[in-house]
Amino acid sequence: MDEMIPSERELSEDFEINRLTVRQAINELVQEGLLYRQRGVGTFVSQPKIEQPLTKLTNFSSDMLSRGLAPGAQVVSMNIIPASKQISTQLRIAEAEQVIELVRVRTANGEPLALESSYLVYDLAKELYGMNMENASLYQMLEDICGLKLVKAIQSIEVASARQDEANVLDINQHDPIMLVERTTYTEGMDRPVEYVRSLYRGDRYKFSIEMNI
Repeated sequence: MDEMIPSERELSEDFEINRLTVRQAINELVQEGLLYRQRGVGTFVSQPKIEQPLTKLTNFSSDMLSRGLAPGAQVVSMNIIPASKQISTQLRIAEAEQVIELVRVRTANGEPLALESSYLVYDLAKELYGMNMENASLYQMLEDICGLKLVKAIQSIEVASARQDEANVLDINQHDPIMLVERTTYTEGMDRPVEYVRSLYRGDRYKFSIEMNI
């Protein structure tokens, strides 16, 4: 749990400074992302954001382990469904063809960071259906169990606003900023999509970076 700072009145009295000065300082720290307000509760110290480079295909579990955090995955649902038009386009399969839909909440040290909906081509990943995907690396299982080597991904990122159901899962407030990340991952040799995933990342805990050479 993030630490709550003293009230404006308490800070003003403790440091013997004008309350307006305290308010302005807090507002600046909120704008910089170092503090955040929770309506009706107080102002809290923000945790450092997790920075995700965009130059290499990595899986969530390996990325968290490299940061000294314990990765986790809570399965919301796992079903075989007919591919929608959007999913079939991304996976280059016929509309209504079977895909495995795996919805998970991704956590680090028990804190929810992302809501992840993965869609897998059934004939490439059918061995995974029904398996225990709690706290498992999907990419590692695709390689070890399905014999697929993942070599590249095409990814897009856009800012969105959390719906109430999404906010409940991610432990944030409705309308808080989130990042919608869509990625299609390809296998080696066939150059064929195996997974299309839509992930909602908490905007207060995640940021993406990329190195650009001139």
